[in-house]
Amino acid sequence: MPTVDWSTIDAIRGAYQPDPFTVLGPHVIDVNGNQVLAIRVFQPYARAVTILMDGQETTREYPTERLTDDGYFEAILPNRDTVPRYRLRITPWEGEAYEIHDPYAFPLILSDYDIYLIGEGNHLRIYEKLGAHLIEMEGVRGVAFAVWAPNAERVSVIGNWNRWDGRVNPMRQRDNGIWEIFIPDLDEGARYKYEIKSRFAGWMAEKTDPYGVYTELRPGTASIVFDLDKYEWGDAEWLAGRAAANALDAPIAIYEVHLGSWRRVPEEGGRFLTYRELAHQLVDYVKPMGYTHIELLPVAEHPLDASWGYQVLAYYAPTSRFGTPADFMYFVDHCHRNGIGVFLDWVPGHFPKDISGLNYFDGTHLYEHADPRLGEHQDWGTLIFNYGRNEVRNFLLGNALYWLDTYHIDGLRVDAVASMLYLDYSRNEGEWLPNIYGGRENLEALAFLRRFNELTHTEHPGTVTMAEESTAWPMVSRPTYLGGLGFDMKWNMGWMNDMLVYMSKEPIHRRYHHNLLTFSLMYAFSENFILPLSHDEVVHGKRSLIYKMPGDLWQKFANLRAFFGYMYGHPGKKLLFMGSEFAQFREWNAAESLDWHLLAYPFHRGVQQFVHDLNQLYRREPALHEVDFNWEGFEWIDFRDVDRSILAFIRWAEDKTEPLIFVSNFTPVSREGYRVGVPRLGFYKELINSDAEAYGGGNIGNTGGLPADDIPWQGQPASILITAPPLATVILKPTS
Repeated sequence: MPTVDWSTIDAIRGAYQPDPFTVLGPHVIDVNGNQVLAIRVFQPYARAVTILMDGQETTREYPTERLTDDGYFEAILPNRDTVPRYRLRITPWEGEAYEIHDPYAFPLILSDYDIYLIGEGNHLRIYEKLGAHLIEMEGVRGVAFAVWAPNAERVSVIGNWNRWDGRVNPMRQRDNGIWEIFIPDLDEGARYKYEIKSRFAGWMAEKTDPYGVYTELRPGTASIVFDLDKYEWGDAEWLAGRAAANALDAPIAIYEVHLGSWRRVPEEGGRFLTYRELAHQLVDYVKPMGYTHIELLPVAEHPLDASWGYQVLAYYAPTSRFGTPADFMYFVDHCHRNGIGVFLDWVPGHFPKDISGLNYFDGTHLYEHADPRLGEHQDWGTLIFNYGRNEVRNFLLGNALYWLDTYHIDGLRVDAVASMLYLDYSRNEGEWLPNIYGGRENLEALAFLRRFNELTHTEHPGTVTMAEESTAWPMVSRPTYLGGLGFDMKWNMGWMNDMLVYMSKEPIHRRYHHNLLTFSLMYAFSENFILPLSHDEVVHGKRSLIYKMPGDLWQKFANLRAFFGYMYGHPGKKLLFMGSEFAQFREWNAAESLDWHLLAYPFHRGVQQFVHDLNQLYRREPALHEVDFNWEGFEWIDFRDVDRSILAFIRWAEDKTEPLIFVSNFTPVSREGYRVGVPRLGFYKELINSDAEAYGGGNIGNTGGLPADDIPWQGQPASILITAPPLATVILKPTS
């Protein structure tokens, strides 16, 4: 006869027992006035189960009684003072017998304090508690699983070891909707999901682990157990000096990269490069080019290549397209050892509707809002996080800290911040709900962003945060204690849009759009700006940068070089998307490699060399980076020459001793004898001329430099009489 009633056994067999640990495993019970040890096992694929107990000299075997055809077993053993450690010998209907430890013989995994902090939304290392972790418990190695699913009737871990059967390893429910189980004898490489049965209408689904650190290669969506602690980092020197490399007065020249299409291997069917191949090839390219940082489009696991990583399935897992988590660690480590910082695009604003992901996770709208007026992005067909829920905030905040902690990422660029700030973002009247005060501001998202910035800077000093924010929301890059959002920097989308419109105009018409060149200086110091020429501007019919330029082939390249020269003089840190640095003609295609063969042609090599030289100058000259975010670092010489479409200005370093003079001519007419005011007498060396022959230009310039005249001009005490080459930017510096 069984030691529990048949209804309890049926609940185990049907996988709807609310706490399987109260039934399965070892239990001291009273039988006819005697204390005995009952061990209960449910193994639906077993023909027989034997209890194995190791003694000092021998292993004792206790057979179990098979009480149901579908695998419910019991054994009655003499009672002992403590429950001994035992193993189960499973004899399947087919195949060889094997031994395992009983998952239901182990104690709790998470502490009450862990669960309290998770419920409060303040567990800063939540990624060390939830998910799948290789641990040793009571001398037995295995995997501890934990997941948040408060509205589930039952959660099971399913995997290749239990034939993906949710009846085998149902989890224990703790407070605050946390479910946990330690499954002994599992090791790295085990594939798993959570089978979740909701309390509502019997809904059931198999879910990828929200905190899983590694996943199957698409189209598979199972999580994979992985040991993140085995990689040995070698970037201590970089980390010690990172704060200086990321400082607001440091040169920050960012190369934006999509790892899947930067370069592929044509000899092998166009396969992806691995993280380790990318580490060497990308660093060997970026470092000599003079870039200081790489910014990666999202690498968190995503099912659809065409999303470029912006529709994330597994927030804690680097995509398996390019290798393992250890391989990605190697990539970051190698960048750091070569003095290259790594920024990562991070997407806390929305997630896809894939049923294996966060969507309707426990049979309820757990991570997202139930009301589509709050919970759905109509433009992207994605779902919006419910930032008002403690555990959802904790999931995202923990994720940000995880990338900085586990992978030594140097900064996070937050995608689509504007879509988070406004409840009516891209919505018509009646399609959105106001906040509690009747306004359009998303108060919960605001609180989340401020907390995100406070935590990242407190927990990981020296890292930076950047916002892609396309509106005029004030104080995005100002501290939270002053009422700001707390980002270090913000993308200057206004500058980018104005400049791309201006540069696309035929030069004869540019005089009517001169304000597009100068307007950005009206607000250039209201935020700490990055000047981005990003992936979004060279895709979806927008054409490549070089293709946007007007004129014949020579003029297109001259326009682009003049534009880049002006960009490096304009206040703000720099970002350029891959391929633009050598003027790729085709739009970016995420499914193909960049057109590296174009470097066989002089015009393309010339642009690449020009960007190289700009980066070197930018890093070498304090005037170009020390004072990017206030007026002390910039001074107009002349912004009024509308008819000739010429701009002239000064960039100053902190000590005001070595200014740089920029003159940009945006017409195809050479301006000889053009007088420009300068701040002092002396010889002005021409450091860079975008019309130089080495860059593919016509080599019109100032023969290396020229002396200043004692002629006050344009508000300056002296002046120089220069030749302003056609469609070109020249940079000069006083040397005496």
